[in-house]
Amino acid sequence: MTANTALLQIHSSQTWKEQLQDAIRTPSALASAVGLTLEQLPYSKDADDSFSLLVPRAFAQRMEKGNAKDPLLRQVLAASGETLKVEGFNDDPVAETSLYADTPGVIRKYHGRALLIATGQCAVNCRYCFRRAYPYTDNVQSSKERLAAIDQLLEDSDIGELILSGGDPLLLTDAKLAAIAERLRQSDRQITLRIHTRLPIVIPDRVTDQLIDALRPKEQPVVVVVHSNHPAEIDNSTAQALSRLRSEGVTVLNQSVMLRGVNDSAEILGQLSDRLFAAGTMPYYIHMLDPVSGSAHFEVLESQARQILGQLAAMRPGYLVPKLAVEVPGASSKREIAPDYFE
Repeated sequence: MTANTALLQIHSSQTWKEQLQDAIRTPSALASAVGLTLEQLPYSKDADDSFSLLVPRAFAQRMEKGNAKDPLLRQVLAASGETLKVEGFNDDPVAETSLYADTPGVIRKYHGRALLIATGQCAVNCRYCFRRAYPYTDNVQSSKERLAAIDQLLEDSDIGELILSGGDPLLLTDAKLAAIAERLRQSDRQITLRIHTRLPIVIPDRVTDQLIDALRPKEQPVVVVVHSNHPAEIDNSTAQALSRLRSEGVTVLNQSVMLRGVNDSAEILGQLSDRLFAAGTMPYYIHMLDPVSGSAHFEVLESQARQILGQLAAMRPGYLVPKLAVEVPGASSKREIAPDYFE
């Protein structure tokens, strides 16, 4: 038995909550997990102090040992590039605290749907997160306030979908998720529950019998949009969690962010689509980077992204090619960007 196998067995015996509590929170622990010294990594204490490091061990185990440029490591390491001040990058890149901030905890950008900030906490701190500076303390609601907000939203006959976001909404207890799902089922019209989450990717054990019972997806439409960026994120445990959701009647989609040094390659994106599809998950969107402060070192130019998607379209069938999109503050929908097709 290898050390990695033994470690995997130890953590698979933990509940998802125990795994969250045992997550890596120090740079030295992260360096050790990938078999390197801290001096071998482009770590920045200033970046860490601004946005603290948080990595579940189940996710760190998928990183290539000894590789300081591992694409999974790059997504979570507090790096020196974050300290650069770059024009056009700010703390509110999609104007969520200005254009869409009428009701605390509720964001209404697009017709027919509403988004609730279910929690301000995540299971992993992704360094490119567009809400890394979001004022969660002013916008996260109590359970009572959340249900009251849902009741108010459902009075609007245009609302056909409720989106839970955060933070990560699957950090809510099963009981709180069940209360939300039940509130929607009590409506006199069909309301889709959509959940945006990274948890089935970074801690696959979050997909439990209790979670499925809470959502009861065979009684109402439930869509889970997971977030993975690289094929190495989809190991056997992750694939099993995604397949489990799909087999229980959940529509499972994936969204990615185009990130320099992570997935700015048609070959990598093709492999990601293959692994997702094998696990019952459809590639949905690949977003251009939202220009949040501290993320400029991840930026891929739109012209390059268009070429990459054009190459991917020539390599895979259409259903395995995610839509390339960018969010424009104040627009009525996400703006889809046409690939640069090759003849």
